Amino acid sequence: MDVVLTGSPALAPLLARGALLSPFKRPRPDAPFPRTRLTLPGLRVDLARLAAYERVCGFPTGEDALPVTYPHVLGFPLAMRLMSDRDFPLPLLGLVHTSIEITRHTAMTATGEYALAVHVEGLTPHRRGTEARVVTEIRAGGEVVWESRSTYLARHRTDGRTAEDREVQEDRKPLPGVAEWRLGEDVGRRYGAVSGDRNPIHLHPLTARLFGFPRAIAHGMWTVARCLAAYGIPDVVAVRAGFRAPVLLPGTVTYAAEGERFELRGEGGRVHLSGVVYPA
Repeated sequence: MDVVLTGSPALAPLLARGALLSPFKRPRPDAPFPRTRLTLPGLRVDLARLAAYERVCGFPTGEDALPVTYPHVLGFPLAMRLMSDRDFPLPLLGLVHTSIEITRHTAMTATGEYALAVHVEGLTPHRRGTEARVVTEIRAGGEVVWESRSTYLARHRTDGRTAEDREVQEDRKPLPGVAEWRLGEDVGRRYGAVSGDRNPIHLHPLTARLFGFPRAIAHGMWTVARCLAAYGIPDVVAVRAGFRAPVLLPGTVTYAAEGERFELRGEGGRVHLSGVVYPA
């Protein structure tokens, strides 16, 4: 079912609703999920908010071009409306972004007009719980110019036996380090202010501990945006990134890249984020 919106939903009420409903959710991979497709035509970018996002993530400012990750921010309120709904089976509180695939088919200007669409594609089992796949599309002139598929994990007790455990992980040499970044304890709050994603696992050690994290963790989308800002990518491109381990705040990480691959490593060489950039 398609539902056409007249404006981007306000995030604070959605977060509050999702928080209130979270204790009553019983996630499982075979649970029913909402089949609604939310659309928002006539979308224009708030240039001041875009500039703030660019500063937090390390993108150049003042250019008439959207960073490749920014459409995710535009679609986030619609995704939140779906994931905070009573019929969405995963609890919003503690939900962790685990991967994203992005395809940008053409350059996107910051001053353009777009149509946005978001829907939940399905649920899949994970060895640590259940994942939801959320699809976002941006259209200009009726054509898809940007699309993404994100997975979000709700952690809960499982038998630990899923298809994921049977996958063979390729043993690759660590990528050469390019830069070392020292992350302040406020990175989650700063990114939350420009993106609207104020999940408590990102904001403060006390709220993060409620969901099993020793300290607040950086947003996955901040880590991939920061890496892609440093990598530099063409207008037509595809990106695939997996958030493999949380980045605890504060902390020090190493950005590494070679060829089409990039990654973010922590102490002891632990890989937090691994990704690949390739032609769309």
